[in-house]
Amino acid sequence: MRNQRYIEPEDPTPLWKKLFDLDELEALLQASARAGLPISYSEILDSLGFAFSRPKMRALCVALGEVDRRAKKKKQPELAVLVVRASDKIPGQGWWVNREDENYKGPWEGPKAEKYIKAIQQKAFAYWKDR
Repeated sequence: MRNQRYIEPEDPTPLWKKLFDLDELEALLQASARAGLPISYSEILDSLGFAFSRPKMRALCVALGEVDRRAKKKKQPELAVLVVRASDKIPGQGWWVNREDENYKGPWEGPKAEKYIKAIQQKAFAYWKDR
């Protein structure tokens, strides 16, 4: 008869919940909005004390979605749009995939995308400017 080893069940807590405090992330994004500046994925990870890695970036993207869900409930402008790629100052694919905007069906890169992003960012900048 073989010995049966007991294996601890894996912690079911999603990675983003283990890594990120939503209140801290939200405050960082609100500060970015007050300053009128977007923030890159690597800058936000660094500000939260993490080195850039793909798994952390994916977890960050999920957490950003949660921040936007909270903002929507409070009737505040979205904040995840402020987190952009350093290369072109546009959010990554994950942000676009989760969009529910019937008014924009354009490209996810280039001048049209940049104009669309800037308009959404301006709403956040205006809302948080004096708060």
